[in-house]
Amino acid sequence: MPNKVRIALDTMGGDHGPSVTVPGADLALVRHPDSEFLLFGDGAVIGPLLDSLPRLKAASRVIHTDVAIKMSDKPSQALRYGRWKSSMWLAIDAVKKAEADVAVSAGNTGALMAMARFNLKMMPGIERPAIAALWPTMRGESVVLDVGASIGADATHLVHLATMGSAMARVLFDLERPSVGLLNIGVEEVKGLEAVREAGVLLRDANLPHLDYAGFVEGDDIGKGTVDVVVTEGFAGNIALKTAEGTARQIGEYLRNAMSRTWRAKLGYLLARGAFRILREKMDPRASNGGVFLGLNGIVIKSHGGTDPEGFAAAVDLGYDMARYELLTKINQTLTLNRQDTASAVASASVATAGVHS
Repeated sequence: MPNKVRIALDTMGGDHGPSVTVPGADLALVRHPDSEFLLFGDGAVIGPLLDSLPRLKAASRVIHTDVAIKMSDKPSQALRYGRWKSSMWLAIDAVKKAEADVAVSAGNTGALMAMARFNLKMMPGIERPAIAALWPTMRGESVVLDVGASIGADATHLVHLATMGSAMARVLFDLERPSVGLLNIGVEEVKGLEAVREAGVLLRDANLPHLDYAGFVEGDDIGKGTVDVVVTEGFAGNIALKTAEGTARQIGEYLRNAMSRTWRAKLGYLLARGAFRILREKMDPRASNGGVFLGLNGIVIKSHGGTDPEGFAAAVDLGYDMARYELLTKINQTLTLNRQDTASAVASASVATAGVHS
């Protein structure tokens, strides 16, 4: 890793474009002064914003693009007109060409995934990428994946998710064998979809060296921090993520209303404002903004489209950490170590399943 972490930004992505992404990059630069930015987008819009942010301007290079991917575009549409020339594509392409260490975008998730997969290709043995998110819990943080990269998963894909998620947790949390749970509707082995039950058998029988399979976990276990890594397919994972974010905002609004209702409540707030500040920081969805695309030959971070500058800065922070601590290399190493054991477990389970059906 060079002395500087080089971050490619799709400045046109998201609901608000450069008005959020550019000041967000400036906030991240304060926390990580050893960063350099490649800003892909409309130079006529980015330029005036940079003029008001001299610190970021000195650490950035603007690459003008005429094409920006719309939030409403289908992935196939985005690939047709945005390949080779859109701000999203060129930010990803900078990672492929080793001109940047990580790409960050708040743009259309489907388009970003399609372009990243088309351009960067998949790691050996991984068929589909996943979005992994850091989730605040009662114990600290957990890795949750997939939170929206693709819908549906067979048992083998769930095992791949467990392997990649455990590798991420192993590095981020400095754990030798992170605990991994499969999200299910109950902890009993007879419950849940067939693919989830089969994945549980595979993980238990494989006894992989860099993860500790803890069995099934339920939805409330995510917030408890019951395991270090929660594995699910993208449909359920995205619903869980959006539900948690909405609940955090709902509780925050309840607290604000309650604290302003009477003079006694206002006095109580003043006396406990330090505790409320900590609570607000823990519940702020912006603090955990940013998902990592795992399984690709490159680091791509997806920020929420409707985020504000502070939230986008959090996504840039995550990208910085992924690049600075060479997580991609370490994930590849872990996948390589686990691949033989996983393949053996898949083969054994296939033989057992064939015997049952016969």
